[in-house]
Amino acid sequence: MQAGLRILVVSLCISAAWSSCFAQAGGNSSAAAPQSQTTASPPDDKPSQDKTPPEQLPNAPSSQQQAPSLADLGFPREATQSNAKEQALLDKRTHMLKVHQRIGLITTIPMMAAIFSSAGAAGKGKDTTGRDLHLALGAVAGDLYFITAYYAIRAPKPPGIETRGPIRLHKALAWIHGPGMILTPILGALAYDQKNNGEKVHGIAAAHTPVAIVTAGAFGAALLSVSLKF
Repeated sequence: MQAGLRILVVSLCISAAWSSCFAQAGGNSSAAAPQSQTTASPPDDKPSQDKTPPEQLPNAPSSQQQAPSLADLGFPREATQSNAKEQALLDKRTHMLKVHQRIGLITTIPMMAAIFSSAGAAGKGKDTTGRDLHLALGAVAGDLYFITAYYAIRAPKPPGIETRGPIRLHKALAWIHGPGMILTPILGALAYDQKNNGEKVHGIAAAHTPVAIVTAGAFGAALLSVSLKF
């Protein structure tokens, strides 16, 4: 009887010890499972959470830097924009003055030819060939001169343009050769009629040659003035 009780107690102790060992082994396996999952996770999970675009970060420096504009530097918008109307006037003035200069240079050819042909216009007799040639060359020179003057006078002048340097001399000489180009053909017409009538050139018509020489000299000086820089 006592031996049976001893066997029963021993068996119960063995069962309790076995159950305790089994429970402890199960707890260790369950604790090891999450640890294995943690170690098995990819190493890029944490860095992937930090991949935020630089534009969304506060106070992030811009990757594209722009140069400051004139408005940022304090210039008003009206001062930085070109005036289309004034630019058109300036372009028109430049074009007309270039035409004025070109025709002025061309005018020197018949003008000088008229001066050299004046010797044949002073001949006596009924032959009027020399006088007619002189008259024709003078008329061509006069027409070209007034076309040249038209482009200079009609050229628009935008506000703010000041006349200085050789241009002032060029305009001052115009007060000499301008009236001279009006008087020269008038005096020449009077001298032409007197010659054709067999008369000697007299009176105010005798001033035709001196006035023509002074006019041509002033015109040549005006051409040279735009070539000088002072």
